Amino acid sequence: MPDRWWSCNGTGGSEPASRHSAPTESMHVTRRGVLISAGVGLASLVGTRTSIAQMAFSANRDRKHDTLVVLFLRGGADCMSLFVPFAEDAYHRERPNLAFSPSKSLRLDDRFALNPMLAPLMPAHKEGKLAVVHAVGSDDKTRSHFEAMSAMERGLANDGAGPTNGWLARYLSVTEAEGDSPLRAVALSSVMPNSLRGATHAVAMETIDEFKLETFGVDSNQAFKSLTGLYAMHGDEVAQAGQDTLSVLDTLRKLDKSAEKTLNEAKYPNTDLGESLRQTAMLIRADVGLEVAAMDMGGWDTHVAQGTTGGLIAGLVTNLGASVSAFAQDLGERMNSVTLVVMTEFGRRLRENNGFGTDHGRAGAMVVLGGGVRGGRVVAKWPGLEASQLDDVGDLRVTTDYRDVLSEVLSRRMGVQKPNEVFEGYTPKPVGLFG
Repeated sequence: MPDRWWSCNGTGGSEPASRHSAPTESMHVTRRGVLISAGVGLASLVGTRTSIAQMAFSANRDRKHDTLVVLFLRGGADCMSLFVPFAEDAYHRERPNLAFSPSKSLRLDDRFALNPMLAPLMPAHKEGKLAVVHAVGSDDKTRSHFEAMSAMERGLANDGAGPTNGWLARYLSVTEAEGDSPLRAVALSSVMPNSLRGATHAVAMETIDEFKLETFGVDSNQAFKSLTGLYAMHGDEVAQAGQDTLSVLDTLRKLDKSAEKTLNEAKYPNTDLGESLRQTAMLIRADVGLEVAAMDMGGWDTHVAQGTTGGLIAGLVTNLGASVSAFAQDLGERMNSVTLVVMTEFGRRLRENNGFGTDHGRAGAMVVLGGGVRGGRVVAKWPGLEASQLDDVGDLRVTTDYRDVLSEVLSRRMGVQKPNEVFEGYTPKPVGLFG
């Protein structure tokens, strides 16, 4: 099995690395973005993270929309192990070693059950705040991680012709307004995710705590005052970039330390995902104008030893359930103005393989949790799992386009009047996720 999921060929083998080189046009940056990034060279950025968070800030307090949190499960999560189609005979027949029995799963309705390690999410389901959309995906049929992720992060049907920037970048563009922070998009990562590619004023950093001005023993207040005066003496783009950077640095360093404490007895797991969601909750509570947070969780390419309550998937699912549950508990009533979306590039094949794992499939699932969600249900135009109901390769068919879900989130919770400005050339169909 490859040690990096992005070099996987779909069956546990390796693909040439060149196939997974990001297109150069998607890495376009503006001159101003380069200047701002240069200004952030003042900051001290150290450490690495495998679960990364990307944050977009808005200083405009007049906005009337949610904070959007997007969690991407990288590697193609086996959504039939997360949200179990226990009523399907074919599910149990084709997965003699990997199927969850109904008695050990948490029933969501008459067709689907929750993986028992996702038990921390059951309260949100019972309270009607969490909805699962099953048999969802893109039109990508390559079953390649790179192509499928590129399509979704660009907001396209497949990884073909179309906008080279990301769908979150386009959201930020169509909702841009006077008073917004000049650094609306910040990535807690060494690289910018494709969903934010092309966002103006986007900067990557490793962690919020490490995004600071290195003063080398000089009083920080004096350092800020001196640098602010220096940049104010000039009116060119470099000076403006410096002022913009200092403004964001100053905002972060003045965060109320009480905001760092979790509330409502929330306990995040000591994982990268747990830390990313903890920091996101901290920024939401601190009212710094957090508008978009996106984070990744890798490791879902379970070709071998996938297991059920043991194996490769067990730790992943436990981490996911505990982290998301802690996030919702931490925010409490503030979750009414937050929408969390969980998605993955594709699901896994119905039939288990000889390595007691699952290979790349088609349809997966999405989760929507938060304000206004008509939850407590699984939304699915379920195609079935018998041979005649699967696609021509033998995978669960896609019956809901992922853009329908995202479009509804943007229009109903994020104030986007025309979602087709974000998802160019696509007319979304209603899913009915919000009341």
